[in-house]
Amino acid sequence: MAEASDVNVGDGCEEKGPEGSSSEPVPPGTIISRVKLLDTMVDTFLQKLVAAGSYQRFTDCYKRFYQLQPEMTQRIYDKFITQLQTSIQEISEIKEEGNLEAVLNALDKIVEEGKARKEPAWRPSGIPEKDLHSAMAPYFLQQRDTLRRHVQKQEAENQQLADAVLAGRRQVEELQLQVQAQQQAWQALHREQRELVAVLREPE
Repeated sequence: MAEASDVNVGDGCEEKGPEGSSSEPVPPGTIISRVKLLDTMVDTFLQKLVAAGSYQRFTDCYKRFYQLQPEMTQRIYDKFITQLQTSIQEISEIKEEGNLEAVLNALDKIVEEGKARKEPAWRPSGIPEKDLHSAMAPYFLQQRDTLRRHVQKQEAENQQLADAVLAGRRQVEELQLQVQAQQQAWQALHREQRELVAVLREPE
């Protein structure tokens, strides 16, 4: 066991990329959701991690220690694999507890809605008064325009009511004139009838 103190754990450890980890090319212009992108990144990372964590690679990396202590190497590797599985499980739990899928989908929605905006996004200038004015002024202008439209609509409705009242008054006046004309005609006819009766009653 005297040689154990001279063991260099880095001897024989060569960095090798995982085999079979090629990914399909994505067509240009394709929009990938952040949830899918995160899943792809995590899956790729775990695939490379698992491929790099094979027992053969572990023993190749610590070849001299494996030759001296094969059973100890096996126990260390088993402990490493247990910790690796726990870490993988924790990644899934963090994703679920953090509600990352809903958050990332909401972020995708915000980005898509922002593409339709023509004006640049708001950025703070560092001057509170200016920032407050730039943030609140559009709101108050919008409220002013809304109130102005309501006032214009109410004024139009009031004008329509006023026109209807005037039209009603004109109709009443026309009816009064018609009644007066009919009354005058009736009175004239009544006078003519009385004159005619008086003429008929006169002796010859």
